[in-house]
Amino acid sequence: MLEIFRAQESDLVYRVPFKGEGQTGEIVIYILIEHQSTVDETMGFRMLFYMLMIWDAERRTWAQNNVPKAERRLTPILPIVFYTGDRTWKTPLQLDAIMDIPDELTRFVPHCEILFLSVKETDAETLTKTNQPFGWLMTVLQQEHADKETISRALVDAVDYLGTLDPDQKGQMEEAIKYLISLILHRRPAAEHEELVQLIDQNTQQMEVTPMAESMAQVLIEQGIEQGIEQGARETTVENILSILTTQFPKSDLHNIEQALKSISNLEQLKQLVVSALQTPSVEAFLNALRT
Repeated sequence: MLEIFRAQESDLVYRVPFKGEGQTGEIVIYILIEHQSTVDETMGFRMLFYMLMIWDAERRTWAQNNVPKAERRLTPILPIVFYTGDRTWKTPLQLDAIMDIPDELTRFVPHCEILFLSVKETDAETLTKTNQPFGWLMTVLQQEHADKETISRALVDAVDYLGTLDPDQKGQMEEAIKYLISLILHRRPAAEHEELVQLIDQNTQQMEVTPMAESMAQVLIEQGIEQGIEQGARETTVENILSILTTQFPKSDLHNIEQALKSISNLEQLKQLVVSALQTPSVEAFLNALRT
């Protein structure tokens, strides 16, 4: 869960036992935690796509392990979306919501129910009624933009709950504390970081929180430096390509090429395009090569 604030979304996949009427087995619980600030109309498609990826992985495992055909059964998946944005989500999660489709054809559209929870619009009592760490973490996330006093109370309440976990749940507690530290480092003003981390430390008996936070902060700094270096290298390479093309074709409009180059995030690909720019017979040929 540490990557949760660096990406716009995060996936949690659990394989758990299931007992129904006269049947026992396993199911996969697929949880997508959506951190985008805007509502994504394609969420239903994304969920179906991710579910198909899980099933495809199972199918490939059958072949790799020579599972007898009679035993080849896909695991049912329970899809859940936890939406953490501030805007109200009103968009349906079904595929036909993003289709212009005649009624006669709707029966051919894949359909599955998706459980949906808007974290910011759900009261804390509902989030914590199962008395699980995840719900308490969500109560802190609810207050990510609140004033310092409010989020401090939420942190103390969550950490107090974590202190009630059994010793054999130490791994869960450590991951939960890391989540809270990550939330502070990514979502709160830098001036509050030390104080909020100390607040967690003061209310946690089972582990040393401050060294953990310092280590995580250092990782963020190093990642920021690495990302900055790579970004600078990409920008320099784009400039070199444009300079080469300008020298060879001085009167050409390179606006479209510049936009296409800036959309390429792979540095190695950009480096290869330097050679292409030196060898291209025309700007049009280079642009066509970019588009293929």
